[in-house]
Amino acid sequence: MEDTLKILIVDDDEVDRMAVRCALTKAGIQMELSEVGDGNDAFSILSTTAYDCVFLDSRLLERDGLTLIQQLGSSEIKVPLVVLTGQEDDQSGVQLLKAGATDYLYKSRISPENLAQVLRSAIRVYRAEMQAALANQQLRESHKQLIRKNQELERQQQQLQMQNFKLSEASLLKSNFLANMSHELRTPMNAIIGFSQILLRPKFGELTHQQTDMVERILNNGKHLLMLLNEVLDFSKLEGGRLDLKAEIFDVSKVINLAVAEMRSLADVKNLSLLVQTDLQNTLVFNDPVRIKQILINLLSNAVKFTESGEIWVEVKELPANKVAIIVRDTGIGIAPKDFKRIFEAFRQVDQTLTRKYPGTGLGLAIIDSLVRMMGGKIFLESKLGIGSMFKIELPRQITLSAPTADTLPLQVDGDRVSCSAKNPHHSSSQAWQANRIS
Repeated sequence: MEDTLKILIVDDDEVDRMAVRCALTKAGIQMELSEVGDGNDAFSILSTTAYDCVFLDSRLLERDGLTLIQQLGSSEIKVPLVVLTGQEDDQSGVQLLKAGATDYLYKSRISPENLAQVLRSAIRVYRAEMQAALANQQLRESHKQLIRKNQELERQQQQLQMQNFKLSEASLLKSNFLANMSHELRTPMNAIIGFSQILLRPKFGELTHQQTDMVERILNNGKHLLMLLNEVLDFSKLEGGRLDLKAEIFDVSKVINLAVAEMRSLADVKNLSLLVQTDLQNTLVFNDPVRIKQILINLLSNAVKFTESGEIWVEVKELPANKVAIIVRDTGIGIAPKDFKRIFEAFRQVDQTLTRKYPGTGLGLAIIDSLVRMMGGKIFLESKLGIGSMFKIELPRQITLSAPTADTLPLQVDGDRVSCSAKNPHHSSSQAWQANRIS
């Protein structure tokens, strides 16, 4: 051993102490040696001084009833303890180890080699025990920290649950408020539109050119406000799961033409060409004609809004697997790829400033997205800034009316293309048998 070891010999026999001292010296142990004659002195010195090893005479243990070892244990004084015993009995040695000794050595076998070997072994075992005890202490501390962290996580989870409950409650109140306000505002708005139309009829009296212009502005703004109110009302119904599809068999080309006819005047104001192409062998579908028209009106409204010059195309065509595609193309300002997902979010517009050039609620595409999901369809978007956009909606020729489900697929973005789809529609009906007539 290279380090100088502090060693204590506890024995009331001077001859035995000398034998141990000589054996350690002959073994070449570099040491600082101390000697005491009884257990009380040993306990006192061990209470104030750290030793690397203690050699203890077994006769002291017999006389003191293992008092020293018990005192050391109760006082949590840790030290390698080698008992020197005159009884060559392994069972006695085992009892010494159980009592708290690190090792034992028969006095008849004391030699420089044996004593040095036992010393090294006792110190090695002691250090291993100390490392194990330290590791256990660290494990206990880690366990306590984990318990505290788990308690903190549970507390945070409870807070999150409470916050989620409050958010859900606030969202429900918001949806109810939007629905109630939209419903209440539609009544006076319909009156404004109705009276404006009456004033424009010649049989109620001729208006001057200036008066006619003012009434037409009232009528057009009233229709615009009513459209915004309807969007908010539809969205609140969709969000609350209160909007139902009313499916029936109808001629989809006629619904497409009606929607285009309604939007043609807005396109004419901006000198935009509005073209329609229908390529269907069978124009009958089983769906909700009102919602199909609403989807196309919203798409055309966006196309007209964001197109300053050029053309808008509407195309309806057959798809494999008994599906129909409705495509709206424009030569408008286009959409950046980073905004593909955002434009389908409720109340989301690419330009969120109060001074934005293009007004609106930001609900049009969100409503389209929800309706298409309910119909079991998909939306695809292709767009390039400054060139234009293409919205393609794929719908089953006959929708399946089943119970509401949240099993929908999220938006999927691939380069300049984005799609969203739903596995299941949002309704139940006994009319599904009629679908056989249109397949």
